[in-house]
Amino acid sequence: MSGRGRSSDWGFPRWRSYGSDQSAVAQKECDRHGCSEAGLCPAPKSPNNPDRWHFCQKHAAEYNRGWDYFEGLDKEEAAERKRTEQRDADAYTEASHYGWAGGTGDGNRTADEMLALEALGLEADAEFEAIKRSFRIKAKAIHPDVKPNDEEAAKEFQKIQVAYEVLKQAEDRREWKG
Repeated sequence: MSGRGRSSDWGFPRWRSYGSDQSAVAQKECDRHGCSEAGLCPAPKSPNNPDRWHFCQKHAAEYNRGWDYFEGLDKEEAAERKRTEQRDADAYTEASHYGWAGGTGDGNRTADEMLALEALGLEADAEFEAIKRSFRIKAKAIHPDVKPNDEEAAKEFQKIQVAYEVLKQAEDRREWKG
């Protein structure tokens, strides 16, 4: 044996944490001239460009205040992007107001499940037995065998069939998790 003793972390479990070496971690400085703060806030150098500046919090706020998100877009593209971003922001605001985890829904059901319930003419708190009952009643009334050559009935039948499948899969997932 060469003068070195055994390491204290041989075998399993490892007695010291991973990455616990004492070497310094490289940290970027703020890209603002004359600032020596840590550059922890990345900011794009130009719209739709992957290159980033790295600013301290103070200079990032200053940079963002003058940032033009619509630079380089023509008037119609800028209006469309603004409308899309506003729509997304409004949806997020509405969802956060009601405390929904993500997307629209009632907190227990997804937006797709809510649309499926609406297609079957049911309330958001409907049990699966009521879903089955409603589907069977509607399917018997508009089935293509009952109403041959009726395009509207065929479309409605497909709609409630898809709605039932969405709700059945959701119920199966709940039972599986439960």
